[in-house]
This record gives sequence, C-alpha cells and structure tokens, in this order.
Amino acid sequence: MSSQLTYDLLWFGHPALQAAVAVVMCRRKLYRVFPVFFSYVLAQILIFATTYPIYRLGNYAAFFYSYWIGSALSVFLGFKVIHEIFLDVFRPYHTLKDLGTMLFRWAGLVMLLVALVVAISSPAAQQSPLVQGTLISQRCVRVIQCGLVLFLLVFSRYLGVSWRQHSFGIALGFGGFASIELALVALWVGRFITYATKDLVNMAAYNCAILIWFCYVVTKSPAREISANLLRPQRWEQSLTDLQHPVAPDSLIPMFEGMVDRALSRTNGGSHSPTSESVEEHSGSTVSSYKFDYPHPAPRIPSKT
Repeated sequence: MSSQLTYDLLWFGHPALQAAVAVVMCRRKLYRVFPVFFSYVLAQILIFATTYPIYRLGNYAAFFYSYWIGSALSVFLGFKVIHEIFLDVFRPYHTLKDLGTMLFRWAGLVMLLVALVVAISSPAAQQSPLVQGTLISQRCVRVIQCGLVLFLLVFSRYLGVSWRQHSFGIALGFGGFASIELALVALWVGRFITYATKDLVNMAAYNCAILIWFCYVVTKSPAREISANLLRPQRWEQSLTDLQHPVAPDSLIPMFEGMVDRALSRTNGGSHSPTSESVEEHSGSTVSSYKFDYPHPAPRIPSKT
C-alpha cells in the first residue's frame, strides 16, 4: 500500500508540475519561442488525463494501448524538441542550422527504420511489436538527448550559449532524465534492482526534470554572449557557405591586358621629350608600376673647320 501511494503521488506530480510550466510559458509568451516543447508539455497532461482513469477502471487492454500510444507520441515530440533546441542554439548561423536540420531528418529516418526492423523481427513470444518499436525509439531518443547535453556543455562557450538560457535548461532536464533512465534500464537488465524500484526512481527523476524546466521558464534568459570565441563558429559558417556557393575565381589575363593597353595609350598620347615615363595602374587593391626607358640620342660632335 505504501508503494502504491508513492507511485500515485509521483504520477500525479507529473501533470501538476507540467501545468505550472505551461502556465508560466503562456504568461511569458515562451510558447512562441519553443512551440514544440510547449506542445510536448500539453501532450503529457492529456496523456495522463486519458491513461490514469483507464488504469483506475482496471481495463488492462485499453490501458495497454493508450499507454504505449501515448509513449510513442512522447518519443516523437521529444525528438522534435531536440531539433527545436538545436535550431535555437544555432539561430545566428543559418548554414549550420540547415546542416543540422538535414542531419536530424536522417537521424529520425534511421531511428524509425531500426524501430520497425526490431518490431517486425521480434519473436511472437516476447513483447508486442508496438512495445518493441516504442522502446527502441525511446532509447534512441534518450541517447540523443544525453548527447545534446554533452554537446552544449562542450561547445556552449564557442556558440555564446549561457547555462542560464532557456534552451540549455530544457536540454538539461531532458538529458538528466535520459541518463538516469538509461542507467536504470541497465541495472534492471542486470538484475541489480527490481522493476518496481526502477519504475519509482524513474518517475521521481522525471519530476526532477520538470522542476528544472519550471525553474528555467520562471527566470529570465540572458542575452547571448559576444566574445572572441564566436569567431570559430563564424569560420564554420563561412566555410560551409563557401562549400555551398563557391565563388568563381577571376581570370588574370583580361586584367593584365587592360593594364598594358592603358599604359601604351598614355605613352602614345603624351610628350616624348622625357627619357623615361612611369605609369601606375590600380587594379583592386594591387598597384603595379611600369617604367619605359627610351635610348638617349647620340651627341653630335662639332666638326673642325
């Protein structure tokens, strides 16, 4: 009875904390900045409002399908939230943002294919294909969420992202919960903990993640840092832009032909009295000097009479 009461309290804590996060996001207009994350929070509240009454009624078949369909929806929205955070981090760098979008699409396609293959190839005696596919996709998303947090921790100072920004807080909540969930799964598979313990610790970790989100949406996000470290992502941006839109090199032959023609025209049009003439031609930022020397006439020796 004590375990069931703790389980119910932790389960009720999810929609209560998520409702608080949604209210703060509405008041501070953050749903416009992170619409996918806001949709994820609302979806979690709706999933609880659907599955918990079915769980209390004792209809196992309805609860099974509603729970795992809701889990599949959560996995999809969780993956989209990762993409949204990535776009927010690379907002000043359009080329890097386009590259990241392409990589995320390929990662989503590969994850979906892996989930389908595992679901189809699973034996009939094991879990159903819906459960297998959802679990594989969920663990793939958890690994990507952990990788996103590590990416922000390593490259935050190069991208001007502060740990107090909203995108960092959302990623920190997802990444912290994902790391705990993966560790619990490994311990449970190794038979170091029971399934009930794994479930209770997992729910408590998710409540901690929601508390992290609440703390971040309540506080004001600072502006992005501007420092010398930002020169590195700017170089990445410029390099990718040059690869996508290469600039054709200008030919040097027409430039030299024009310089010689102008030099000859000045020489022919001017006076021939000087023995030497310097012509300076400017082409871009390069200055070229041409000097034309003429032979001196032989001196006349007066004849003796």
